[in-house]
Amino acid sequence: MTTSLLTTAEIAAGPPAEPVAVVEDLRVALDAPGADSVLVHGVSLEVAPGETVGLVGESGSGKTLTAMGIAGLLPRGVRIAGGRVLLSGVDLSQVPSRRRARAAAARAGVVFQNPTASLNPRLTIATQLHEALPRNLRTRRERSARAAELLERVGIGEIGKTLAAFPHELSGGLNQRVVIAMALARDPALLIADEPTTALDVSVQAQVLDLLDDLKSEHGLGVLLVSHDIGVIADRSDRVHVMSAGRIVESGATAEVLRSPRHAYTRGLLAATPALLRRATPVSGNSGPTRGAPVLLRAQYLHRSFPITTPGRLRRGRHIALDGVSLEVRAGAAVGIVGESGSGKTTLARQIVGLDRPDSGTIEYDGQPLDALDRTQTRSWRRAVQYVFQDPFGALDPRVSVGRSIAEPLELNGVDLRGESVPSRVRALLEEVELPPVYADRLPHELSGGQLQRVVIARALANDPALIVADEPVSALDLAVQARILRLLERLRRERGLTLLLISHDLAVVRFLCDELVVMRRGRVVEHGPAQQLYEAPQHPYTQALLAAVPGKSIADVAIAG
Repeated sequence: MTTSLLTTAEIAAGPPAEPVAVVEDLRVALDAPGADSVLVHGVSLEVAPGETVGLVGESGSGKTLTAMGIAGLLPRGVRIAGGRVLLSGVDLSQVPSRRRARAAAARAGVVFQNPTASLNPRLTIATQLHEALPRNLRTRRERSARAAELLERVGIGEIGKTLAAFPHELSGGLNQRVVIAMALARDPALLIADEPTTALDVSVQAQVLDLLDDLKSEHGLGVLLVSHDIGVIADRSDRVHVMSAGRIVESGATAEVLRSPRHAYTRGLLAATPALLRRATPVSGNSGPTRGAPVLLRAQYLHRSFPITTPGRLRRGRHIALDGVSLEVRAGAAVGIVGESGSGKTTLARQIVGLDRPDSGTIEYDGQPLDALDRTQTRSWRRAVQYVFQDPFGALDPRVSVGRSIAEPLELNGVDLRGESVPSRVRALLEEVELPPVYADRLPHELSGGQLQRVVIARALANDPALIVADEPVSALDLAVQARILRLLERLRRERGLTLLLISHDLAVVRFLCDELVVMRRGRVVEHGPAQQLYEAPQHPYTQALLAAVPGKSIADVAIAG
């Protein structure tokens, strides 16, 4: 018989703590009968106190349904079809169905993806926090004291001002801190964070994830971190479960899974991570600025401000979006403009493509000031400069087929078809963006987000442009889809000789495509230069902070070590 000997440290630590969550063979299904109704197939996992467990996969992998099944918050028409969920030792399957959600809420708090959607825009923060508190706090004084304590716990300084505010009066980061405070209102043992930073800028994302780490360390919370971003999971989780098609396909210590992934799906997620994408895929056009090429676009001393309007339509001064911005883009270059929300990058892009006009300053295209172009020159410029929007769903008319959307600029702008028919050119454009020509007859709702973004790119290419301005073109997409769109843009740039202006808050995305980098903050350019130089030796503290906040650095470290 073999005797197991404990170390002195193990004896001092005592027996291991009981898990705060145990999930055994969880199955989630639609209420409709049939084999196809099962959405989550036999998921098992545990979360210990003071531990972060990652649940990672693309959209549709089943990770959010798993998390909501644990929290007792499955949407209407979806049910737990089998298995067990134990929270703090309580088997929820043994709790009467009418009390199950309340029993889960007492033991597991949930932080959702979009803080704006999680909060009621018509109620103050104080009212919403009070509603989240347990019923044993009966007096208003008790509830107010507890609300203030929760805000302090999540690092909000101006507590009185925050409690009196409505959600629209707070930033996205502050709203997410409020949502975390609400999730902690009943002192849960488990915190389920479902894509808690997807809607946030990279630096705010780092702050929120730091907060979750602090809460875990200080209060012994178990954290189930759900994300499509394997970079976030790599940096923040102790163990990871990889989900695909409703099943866990790989599990283990995070560092070990990343170092030696066994499943092809995990390897695909890693290959699509921006932190590794540049190193894994040689980019022939990304070898440095095109120094000898002529200047295609020049912006000088651009100023733009907007009135600040309160909900009562009272004006309170002006918001300065651009404060003396100057920029040069040479033909054939790929220039990235990065910065947080409110930095002015999208306002600058709208000036360049003519969707808005500056209050002062000048923009020249191919040596001609835009405000001096005649009608013929303006029409030519509108064909030459094309915009790719962030949201492909909003960029296309839902009532019009994909083919008609691509054909419209061909017919309106007098593009030279060189003997081709419009339908033939549409088919060629779809093939160029790697979509089957039969998609021309489909409506937008019949395509995925990544497919729709390809359609938007094809529509922009229909005009045979010289300059593409892409505003956050992959921020709404899963990492694997992001990687495919980025590779597509790089190939199109190389084959067509395009000039690219890429707007993004994600420095890893910009690094893959761009040879030059422009960093904006509060309406000003704070740093500008070759991308490689700015990544390796950033001079401005703001650039340094942005780079420090990029998730996925541990992926690169593990991959290099492996």
